[in-house]
Amino acid sequence: MTRPRLLGIAGALRAGSTNRKLVHEAARLFGPAEFTEADLRLPLYDGDLEARGIPAEVTQLADQIAAADAIVISTPEYNSALPGVLKNALDWVSRTGMPVWQDKPVAIVSAAAGRTGGARAQSSLRLAVTPFRPRLLTGPEVMIANSGNAFDDQGRLIDETSVEVLGALMTALRAETARLAVAA
Repeated sequence: MTRPRLLGIAGALRAGSTNRKLVHEAARLFGPAEFTEADLRLPLYDGDLEARGIPAEVTQLADQIAAADAIVISTPEYNSALPGVLKNALDWVSRTGMPVWQDKPVAIVSAAAGRTGGARAQSSLRLAVTPFRPRLLTGPEVMIANSGNAFDDQGRLIDETSVEVLGALMTALRAETARLAVAA
């Protein structure tokens, strides 16, 4: 596989979000790939809305997940857990009836203002995505604390250790992606 398809999912909607910056840093360190960033601007899950048909933007997200060779999810930490926008996206995609996450290599990272860098958000995200049976990478763990000061003006991580750890995780994600491609 020469140019794998990498999907980035930032669990925050704000354009200048540090989690969006972290997803882009992850893509840079992943190396050559067809990178797509998912859009989580979805309606709130509602069974009545679902009964009228899965919204087009949900189908698009599910299709992006299905088409990806690997996924990196960056989550902020809101009130000690993953944000509602990210949970809403997981819930909606689960309603499509397509097992798009199954056996998909997934790396989870986080950036948060607090000193733990989103550790609890990562834990809750792992719990939320596990039923879909992706191939969750267990490490190295990337948690960017004090994230408002962690990036330069170009959106690059400042701390060399953070770059090294994120690079190691992206190397592991790329290796898992290549391993699965060979096995297929």
